[in-house]
Amino acid sequence: MEVRPFKAFRFDARVVGDVGSCIAPPYDVISPEEQERLYLKSKYNIVRIIRGKTLPSDNGQDNQYTRAAKYLNEWIAAGALKEDDGEAIYGYVQDFDVGGNWFHRLTFIAEARLEEFGRTVRPHEQILTEPLIDRLNLKKATAARFGLVFMLYEDPKNIADDIIEKAAQGSPLIDFVDDQNVRHRLYAITAGPDIHAITSMMAEKSCIIADGHHRYTTGLNYSRQSENPAAKYQMLAFTNTCHEGLVVLATHRLAYNLTDFHMTALIESLGRDFEIVEFAFDDGPGSKEQAEQKMLAQMKHEHAGDHTAFGIYGVGRAFYTAILKEKKIMDSVVPEMSQAWRELDVSILHKLILEKLLGIDDEKLARGENLAYVKDTPNAISRSIAEVDAGKKQVAFFMNPVKMRQLKLVTDAGERMPQKSTYFYPKMYTGLTIEKL
Repeated sequence: MEVRPFKAFRFDARVVGDVGSCIAPPYDVISPEEQERLYLKSKYNIVRIIRGKTLPSDNGQDNQYTRAAKYLNEWIAAGALKEDDGEAIYGYVQDFDVGGNWFHRLTFIAEARLEEFGRTVRPHEQILTEPLIDRLNLKKATAARFGLVFMLYEDPKNIADDIIEKAAQGSPLIDFVDDQNVRHRLYAITAGPDIHAITSMMAEKSCIIADGHHRYTTGLNYSRQSENPAAKYQMLAFTNTCHEGLVVLATHRLAYNLTDFHMTALIESLGRDFEIVEFAFDDGPGSKEQAEQKMLAQMKHEHAGDHTAFGIYGVGRAFYTAILKEKKIMDSVVPEMSQAWRELDVSILHKLILEKLLGIDDEKLARGENLAYVKDTPNAISRSIAEVDAGKKQVAFFMNPVKMRQLKLVTDAGERMPQKSTYFYPKMYTGLTIEKL
């Protein structure tokens, strides 16, 4: 893949004060509550551009996209955003904790030539239509790129990783800790030999999109419509799959607005294809929590043994683990898909449970109906249970994470997983580097 250094626009601390207060999570994980909090954090927070508020008075001339362009231009004019003097590849270091274990993820940010999906760039998830329209509207209004598309490449020699580690011995351009206690640091890699080593290493590499499918697809769509040669390139972030800091977590599913849904009937129907283990609880102190932990432990055990298992919770007095009896059952359900795709936990859930038993088919999924997605953050399980207990959701399906081996096999087959199959943790934040055409 062709990559090259570029001059990024970055927040200038002399104007904005705390640069960390101007940075935000990716647009697609910002809830309305988080949006409001980020608005209050700083008048320069990038949320105003990537997920601006909508107003009842919005029209074709004044809306969240036109306001985003106005903010961008005003911030540049005021010096809040300043273009770097020279071109660089940017080293991005994230330090974070998962389950009491600390990790250190190394990424480099560069401009890359946009490639149609194929051998060089392989998507791994299905995408939704609405976010594509939203991101294209923003790009047309601003002619800029803000969020990072997270790309995976494989390099056992760790060429870029070693260069990033060397850069990290110096002073960072940005250093802040987010609300999830993830430390983010940014460094400029400007030495000619280092840039040459990275660009040469990447020249023959193919990449998998880990996160940012909508942003990459929007870049392709925009480049086809634009006459600007610069539109053929996009700011991307690259992480080595050989690095131990690459962590994949699960994304759980919550079903709602189902007609004629009965938890007892669902469990009985599941018994045809799954072995059901029940973890009952009562009103005693800690009983519910103990049942939950037993369910999660059973899921983890089955996952370690390369078996498909889901945790399930609905109205009632029990948690359940559903363990697939025979993987070959998927052969007749989706014979057109590869074995790797048929063996994915998320594929099995979507085809044998969501579609077959609950009627949530691909069309409903594409429209965003009946299913909510919950990333496996520390409070994800308890929040999901609370949603069911409050009657906001009818049933929760708890997932094990996709294994990196599975992701590679599916993309090698030229296929995509169902949407929201993976959760690469932590998210790459927006506003560290901005690319303006």
